[in-house]
This record gives sequence, structure tokens and C-alpha cells, in this order.
Amino acid sequence: MNRGKVVSFRGSVIDVQFSQQLPKLYSQLRAGEDGRVVIEVVEQRDAETVRGIALTPVAGLARGSPAIATNQPLQVPVGQRLLGRVLNVFGETVDRKEPIVGGEWRSLHRAPVPLSQRSTLSEVLETGIKAIDLLAPLERGGKAGLFGGAGVGKTVLIAETIHNMASGYEGIGIFCGIGERNREAEELYREMQAAGVLDNTIMVFGQMDEPPGARFRVGHAALTMAEYFRDDAKRDVLLLIDNIFRFIQAGQEVSGLMGRLPSRVGYQPTLLTDLAEFEERISSTATGAITSIQAVYVPADDFTDPAAVQTFGHLSSSIVLSRKRASEGFYPAVDLLRSSSKMLTPTVVGNRHYQIAREVRRTLATYEQLKDIIAMLGIEELSQSDRQMVDRARKLERFLTQPFFSTEQFTGKSGKLVSLEATISGCESILNDEFVRFSERSLYMIGAIDEAGVQGA
Repeated sequence: MNRGKVVSFRGSVIDVQFSQQLPKLYSQLRAGEDGRVVIEVVEQRDAETVRGIALTPVAGLARGSPAIATNQPLQVPVGQRLLGRVLNVFGETVDRKEPIVGGEWRSLHRAPVPLSQRSTLSEVLETGIKAIDLLAPLERGGKAGLFGGAGVGKTVLIAETIHNMASGYEGIGIFCGIGERNREAEELYREMQAAGVLDNTIMVFGQMDEPPGARFRVGHAALTMAEYFRDDAKRDVLLLIDNIFRFIQAGQEVSGLMGRLPSRVGYQPTLLTDLAEFEERISSTATGAITSIQAVYVPADDFTDPAAVQTFGHLSSSIVLSRKRASEGFYPAVDLLRSSSKMLTPTVVGNRHYQIAREVRRTLATYEQLKDIIAMLGIEELSQSDRQMVDRARKLERFLTQPFFSTEQFTGKSGKLVSLEATISGCESILNDEFVRFSERSLYMIGAIDEAGVQGA
């Protein structure tokens, strides 16, 4: 066995000296008397010394401690056996159930699919959620950013998307928690279990109290599991990441500990490369696709921050959740004017979808401008055409609400999965004043437009 010894360490950065063969980059070392400290080699310092990042706590480690080169990269298990399980960056179970042993294990470090093998078609992935499918459609094999604070329904939206993916597409949901708080992870697990979506989901966590190396690599672990289902099982995968900014932060911590010269605003000089290596593995092929929804935190609401700028460059859709809409009872609390998608063009979604989405957005924007006048003078002071516009906008707002399967036990309303065609037809009917005699209440929390009962007339 190739044995070495620890010669220095600073935080999670450890230098190990080997008298024999030098370990390869990204290979795994085991340090300490019992080999419990896992180190990933990230730099070869000289002919005898490598520098690595510890992925486990280094308490008890000292200079002169033994280290063993495993000559293997970090690996995680893959396959159907992972469904319903909760894992860490090493593929170890953390749900107090039997451990996963044997079977196929794959390296965390895999090359993205070559351009020649990628799907060149721009396809829309229907979620069954009206507000998203109409105004911010997701790209199959693309990346969507989910912007929202605490308490606006982000977790509910994630659970519902996984449910619809599993039932409508027979796909797999993988939730990756990067820098998650223990409380958030435990609550999400219970909510997914109660909603009945856990059996089609894999959960991978690099929690907030873990070393930055583990938080930096947990996203790659989830991607490796997702790639198995796309490439080997030929299934679509929905990869949910919370939070992509914490992935960048973990890389920043690692870079600082390694003594690299910081870039703008203190970020690591390899920010662009680190993020691109991660995001480029999310793609679609002829047999399957990995579609990702990523929670994005914008530091101090500064959209010129390097982390935000680099992340936005990879996204094809932006879904903004509004606390104001949540307080008004509009669920899902998607901000209908601020949410957008690069897929919303006539060549991709078709001219009918594009024109109706534009008209819906124009109607809602006009209503937003008229709200101050209505608040000061009353709706009676508006012109007849403006009053009609307000009526359409209020009905559209209510029609784009929807009962979720994941909240049935709380609301008492059965969940609805609405097709894109039904959503477009419903909005078209409202814009054409076909429901002018119906009350707004009859359109609230329904599925397709034909569920608006005549009792609302």
C-alpha cells in the first residue's frame, strides 16, 4: 500500500508527503490512525507532496499522522436501489435505514456529454403547473432558477414538481441540498414522505455544518446519480438544487484555504470554471434528459454580483416567487410579471402559446399600473375598457392558482395536474370575455377552465 504522512494542514487543507508513487489528482486519501479522515487530492505540490481538501472533520489529526492512498476517486452508488433514500457525499445513508453496499459505484468526476451526442431540439418540459407552463416554460434538459425567500412555497413547489414528474413522465426526482440546515433537510424529508413523492426521489445532502470540501462535492455526487438514470435507465430526471449559491460559497472557502489569490469581491479565481464544469453536465440526449431547477440566492439583491452573473448565464428559465402574492392567497406564489423563460418564443412554443402569454402579461401589467388609481379613486372612475381589462386581469390571476397534490392534507382540495393546452385554452377564453358573467371566485383554485361551475355565474 502507498503510505504517506501528514506534513502540514491549515483548516481543511492538508499536505501529505509520499516517499513512493505520488497519488493522482482527485484520488482519495485516508488519514489518521483509523483512516477516518477522507481527503481528496487537488494539487501536486512537488515530487513528494500533494495537497488535498478534507471532506470530513479533521479533529484529532496531527503532523506525522499516517495517510494511505486508495488510488480511487470519490465514488457514489447508482441505480434503482437509491430511490426513497437519503445519502451524503460519500453515498452513505443518513436515514437510519440499512446501508447501501455492493452494486455499481461511479466516480464523482465525469465528463459532460459531448456536443455530438446532445439533443439539438428545444423541447418544453410540461410541469402541469399552469403559471409556470404558460409564462416561464421549462426546457427539457435545461436549467431553471427558482428565486424565493423563506415561507413563500419553495419547498411545496419542489415537492409538487417531483410528484408531477413521477406521475406524468415516469421520471425520477433527485433533491440535492448544498449547505442545507439540518432543520430544513428534516422538514423536507417529512413533507415529501407525507406527500407520497419520496418513493420516486433520491435526496443527497451536504449539510451546513460539514467541511467546505463536502459541500463543494455533493452537487457532483447528485449529478453522477442523475446521469445513471439518463444514460443507462433511459429516463428523464428532475434535479432540484438548493442552493447553487452555497456551492459557489463552498468553492470560495476551499480556494481561500488553499491560498489562491482572490478575484473580484473575494470570489475564487476559478469561479467561472467551477460553475461551468458543474452546469455543463446537466443536459439532454436522445434517450433522456436531466432538467434542473436551482434555487438561487442573490447577495444583497445585487444582480451584478459575479456569482449571480455567472449563474444567470447558464439558466434558461427564471421563476420568481412573490411574498406579496403568497400573502394574498395566490398559490403557487409565482410572480407572473417577473418570471420569464428563453423558451417563450414562437419558434419553440408555437405562435398561439406565445401570443396568449404576451397578452396575459400585457393585461396583468396594465392592471398593476391601474392599482394606484383604483386605490385612490375607486374602480368606478376608470373607463369602460380599463374596467374590462381589470376584470380580465383579476380572473387570470385567480385562474393561474392551482391546488397541489402535495398540499391535499392541509387544504382539503384534491390536487390538479393541468395540461398546457388546457391552460392556454382557459386563458384564451378569459381574454375573449367568455367568462365575463362568472364571478372571480369560481376561477380560484381550479384545474382546467371547464371546472368553473355555473354557480359562479
